Amino acid sequence: MLVFGIILMVIGAIVAWAVPGIWQVEGFDWTLIGYIVLAAGVLLTIFGIVQLAKRGRTSKTMHTEVDPATGTRTEHVERRDDLT
Repeated sequence: MLVFGIILMVIGAIVAWAVPGIWQVEGFDWTLIGYIVLAAGVLLTIFGIVQLAKRGRTSKTMHTEVDPATGTRTEHVERRDDLT
C-alpha cells in the first residue's frame, strides 16, 4: 500500500505539472486531475505508514495443549497489541 501511494503521488505530480504544458484538451483540467491523484497518493502513503507502525507492535502467541485423558488437541491463540 505504501509503494502504491508513492507511485500515485509521482503520477499525480506529473499529470498536474507536466501534462498541461504538453497536451491540452478542451474542457479537461489536467491540473485538477493531477492534484486529485496526488492527494489520493498522500492519503494512501499515510495509511500505509500507519499500518506498518501498527504491525510492528502486534505480537501473536500460539499454545497447543493435548488432553491426556481424551487425546483432544486444543489450540489457544493470544494476540497482544502493545501501544507503548
